[in-house]
Amino acid sequence: MDTMRDRFAPVVSQLLDEDPRVAVVLAEIGAVPFEEAARRHPDRVVNVGIREQLLVGAGAGLALTGMRPVLHTFASFLVERPFEQVKLDFQHQGVGAVLVSAAASFDWPAGGFTHMSPGDVALLDTLDGWTVHVPGHPDEAETLLRHAVAAGDDRVYVRLSAQANLAGRAVDGHRFLPVRAGRHGVVVAVGPTLDATLEATEGLDVSVLYATTVRPFDAAGLRRATDAAGTDVVLVEPYLSGTSTRAVNDALADLPHRVLGLGVGRRELRRYGTVEEHVAAQGLDARSLRERIGGFLGARV
Repeated sequence: MDTMRDRFAPVVSQLLDEDPRVAVVLAEIGAVPFEEAARRHPDRVVNVGIREQLLVGAGAGLALTGMRPVLHTFASFLVERPFEQVKLDFQHQGVGAVLVSAAASFDWPAGGFTHMSPGDVALLDTLDGWTVHVPGHPDEAETLLRHAVAAGDDRVYVRLSAQANLAGRAVDGHRFLPVRAGRHGVVVAVGPTLDATLEATEGLDVSVLYATTVRPFDAAGLRRATDAAGTDVVLVEPYLSGTSTRAVNDALADLPHRVLGLGVGRRELRRYGTVEEHVAAQGLDARSLRERIGGFLGARV
């Protein structure tokens, strides 16, 4: 199976051919797959070099001229390092773009902590009006990329990962998908965490929702699930644990409820190891999830 990032350049190159508003801004990372597109559209494929603040500023400048810019690099260099430019150049000026990241929370452990970004979604959550897509399969990544580029002049973040579920699902860029129905709790699995979550909850009487668009948060979808399964909610997110607990609390504010946020912890793991070792260390493997979900829901499972 190809990766989400393998899909990125071909899909966006096709969009460059189809829509004269689309432009691509790169900071050296990921430039090679766009070489052919750059020959066809030299004025709309821009590589600023290893200058991430300029990456964002150049993208915002294109947006101010009416273009639909797509910006790409590792998450830590796209959201965290140039966050002031994201806040001022896009948010403050009221223009939009599609920010497409790679490396996710710890997809390249050998790159060290500088190349890890578990806090990217939480950081963007401090800004208003961003759509955040977290696909869990290359097919979903393609769908959500096309959705993002076509989304007028909105501000959109697409979080690509080397981690993926075995099968893609029919995502629409808006709603959570009900995957499993139960009566004693709701588990919301985000993006690449779905397969492990389904394995972890096998045989448990819980509902499982699949989320690939986490902002705006599908409060209505969560409410529908809790109508049948009760208001104990577990979030399984592939980034900073607790990122979406506030959204759950807001969705269920008028109801007694409990929320458990599972995800990447704040403690830095300095023995970088492999992706699989990081997943296990963060308690996001199926065995650990079953223990944590079962312990939270208790006898109700």
